[in-house]
Amino acid sequence: MLDLKFVREHPEIVRADLMKRGDTDKLPWVDEVLEMDRRVRELTVEIGNLRNRRNVVSREISRARKAGEDISPLLSEAAGLPERIREAEAERGRLSEAVRYRLMRLPNILHESVPVGSDETGNVEIRRWGEPKVPEFDLVNHGTLAVEHDWADFERAAKIAGAGFYFLKGRLALLDMALQRFAMDLLIRRGYTPIIPPYMMNRASYEGVTDLADFENVMYKIDGEDEYLIATSEHPMAAMYSGEIFEEKDLPLRLAGISPCFRREIGAHGIDTKGLFRVHQFHKVEQFVYSTPEQSWDLHEELIANAEEVFQRLGLPYRVVLICTGDIGTVAAKKYDLEVWMPREERYREAVSCSNCTAYQAVRLNIKVRDPVEFTRKRYLHTLNSTAIATTRAIRAILENYQNPDGSVTVPEALRPYLYGEETL
Repeated sequence: MLDLKFVREHPEIVRADLMKRGDTDKLPWVDEVLEMDRRVRELTVEIGNLRNRRNVVSREISRARKAGEDISPLLSEAAGLPERIREAEAERGRLSEAVRYRLMRLPNILHESVPVGSDETGNVEIRRWGEPKVPEFDLVNHGTLAVEHDWADFERAAKIAGAGFYFLKGRLALLDMALQRFAMDLLIRRGYTPIIPPYMMNRASYEGVTDLADFENVMYKIDGEDEYLIATSEHPMAAMYSGEIFEEKDLPLRLAGISPCFRREIGAHGIDTKGLFRVHQFHKVEQFVYSTPEQSWDLHEELIANAEEVFQRLGLPYRVVLICTGDIGTVAAKKYDLEVWMPREERYREAVSCSNCTAYQAVRLNIKVRDPVEFTRKRYLHTLNSTAIATTRAIRAILENYQNPDGSVTVPEALRPYLYGEETL
C-alpha cells in the first residue's frame, strides 16, 4: 500500500507511475484520495471542536444553573451536539475507508529500471547461464517417466484429491526432500534463519501482505474458518512482524522459509501440463528479507544471486529476465524471474520470482524501523522476497535435463550427498 503522506506530497509521481503501467483507470483515484483526505482532516478538526464545545457547554450549564440564569438555550445546544459528533464521525469513517480502499489498490511505485511493456512479451532478458541442452533422443514426458519408474502416482491422487495433485514415491520423494535441504543449507551458510511458518493465515493478515481481492481466486479458503492455506511462506513471513518496530542495528533480517504451498491455479501452459509443473500443492524454500530502504536494492541483487547459485550448482541452464510494467503486478517495485531450461519444450520456463516490494507491504502491515539517532523518528522499512527452489518445477527440469536414453536419470552432483551418494535415480 502506498503511504498516504507520500501521495499527499508526490501526487505527480503516483500519476506518472500509473501512466507508465498503463493503469489509467486509476488515475482519477489520486485526486479522489487527496480530496477525501482533505475532508477527513477537516472533519477531524471539526470533531475535536465539537467535543471541546460539548465540554464548554457542560461547564456553562453548571455555572448558569448556579447563577439562576436561563439555561434553556444551552440545554438545546447540548442536546444537539452528540448527534453532530456522530454524523461527523460517521462521515469521517466512510471517507477514511474509501481512502484506504484506494490506497490498498494503487500499485507500488516502480523502480526506474523497470522496462515498459504491455505483457510478458515486454520482459527483458538480463543474462543466461549454462548451455541449453537439445536432446539427441526423444525425451519422455517427465510425468510419464515418473509413473513408469513408480516414482509418482497421479491417478490415485486425483481419485482422492482431484486433478493437480500427486503422490511422490520412492526416489522422487527423496529428490523432493533433497532439493529442500540443499537450498536450505545454502541459505543457512549465508546467514539466513530457517523458518517453518504456520500453513494458514487469517484474512486480516493476508490483506496486509497482498491485495486479497486479486489473489483470493487462487487460494484455498478453510470453510467456516477465518483461515486460508498459504500460497507461499513469503506471506506469513511478511506478516510475522506486523505492527512492530525494528531497531536499525537488527537489519537486514534474512529469513529462509520452508513450507508446502497451496494454490488453486492450474491451466494449459505448454505440452507437459499434466505432471509436476503446475500443481495445487508443492514444497518451496523461500528467501525473505526485512531491510532499511538504503539496503534493499543491494539485497535484491543478493537474493537473485542466491537463486542463481542454486540452479548453477544443480547444473540447470537458465536465464534471468527483468519483468516489465505490464507483467509485474501490484506489489513489487522491481522483479526478476529466473527461467530454467526445459529441453522437451526447447524453451525457458519460470522457476523463480524475485521481488523488491520496497515499503509497500510494510505500510499495509505497519512495520517500521527506528532511527538510531533521532529515537522518536520512525519510518517504514523495505521487504524483499525470492524463491530459492520450488521443488516440483525443479524436479521436472532435472527429469528432462538429466534424462538418459535408457530412461534413467542422473542425479546432479550437488544432490548426491542428500540421496545416499546415489548417482542415478
